[in-house]
Amino acid sequence: MFPWSLFPFNKDMKDQMNKMNPKEIDSYVQDMMKKMFPGGYSSMMNPTEAMNGHQPFIHSMNKDPVQQEQEKTAQHNQIPVNVFETFEDVYIRMKIPNEEWMKQMKIFHTSNQAIIENIPEHGDRQVLTLPSLVKKKGAMAQYRDGILELRIPRSVDLQYTEIDVSDKY
Repeated sequence: MFPWSLFPFNKDMKDQMNKMNPKEIDSYVQDMMKKMFPGGYSSMMNPTEAMNGHQPFIHSMNKDPVQQEQEKTAQHNQIPVNVFETFEDVYIRMKIPNEEWMKQMKIFHTSNQAIIENIPEHGDRQVLTLPSLVKKKGAMAQYRDGILELRIPRSVDLQYTEIDVSDKY
C-alpha cells in the first residue's frame, strides 16, 4: 500500500493554506527566483515573446545558435495544418496555394505520425503527431479548390493485455 502518512499534506494543511497571505507567497516565490537566476529570470525571456505568451528563452539556452536559427526558419516555413479525427478516420487538411507544390510534395505516415516533405520549399519537412493510431494501408489524398485533404483509416486493433492485480506481494 502507498504510505499516505508520509505524504506532505495532512488535515491541517487546508487551514494553513487559508491562513497564508498571498503577498507573502508572492515575495517568497520572487525571492526564490532571484536566488535561482541571479541575473534576473525576466531578463532571460524575450520581451516580445513574453507579451505574446510564448515559452521563455530559458528552454533554448543550451542549444547551438545555428540550430536555433534553423528551427526558427523551419517553423516559419511550415504550412498551417488542421488535424482531426472521426470514429473511423483521421483527417489532415492543409491549404496549398500553389498547385506546383503538389508535384514536388511527398507525404508519408507511420502508425502515429504524418510526414510532409518538400513544401513550401524543396527539403522542408513537417512532422505531425496524429490524434490516434492509424492503419498502414488505405490512406487517400484529395486536392480540390486549393485544399489538400488526407484521409487515413484509424486502427481499431487496440493491442492491450489485462494485468492481474493481486492482494499479496
